Amino acid sequence: MKQPAPSAAVASMMTRRTAITLNVALLACLSACTTDPTKGYSFNSTYDESIRTVAVPIFNNSTFEAGLDAQLTEAIIKEIQRTTTWTVVSTGTADATLSGTLTSADLGTLSRAPFTGLTQEQIVTVRIDFEFKDNRSGQVISARRNFAASETFIPANGVGERIGVGQQNAVQTLARDIVHELRTGW
Repeated sequence: MKQPAPSAAVASMMTRRTAITLNVALLACLSACTTDPTKGYSFNSTYDESIRTVAVPIFNNSTFEAGLDAQLTEAIIKEIQRTTTWTVVSTGTADATLSGTLTSADLGTLSRAPFTGLTQEQIVTVRIDFEFKDNRSGQVISARRNFAASETFIPANGVGERIGVGQQNAVQTLARDIVHELRTGW
């Protein structure tokens, strides 16, 4: 048996209920948002908005890996420019300074070929100490010791990636993680 179509009044009532339900859901979602990221969801930046300029001098390098300090500094500058509203400037005019030291760049073996014993997969771990300082007040905003990132590469025949691939990937990961550490209120 075929059911009759709902009357116009019933259809109108169903449309109003749907609209009310959607409005209540929208209000519930918006009420969970706040302008202060420490009090819930926020659409505001989690980086200190009083800081407008940042200096990133070349990191010191206490490892035997030449050029890794320049790679890391360049990657950090690009990450700051990509993910924050800060402008990177020279040290003398900056509101804040991010400085640090590469403390180690280690190479480890993850897997070997079962029959030949040759290395199939290796890992590069880069460790640093860094400090993010407000130049206006002299206060250290964030500092980390022994901060590390690791990435793998495959030196085995067939793929034959160089150690530079692993180092570059570790530097990119480290730069992203450092800039994330500069957030306020975490």
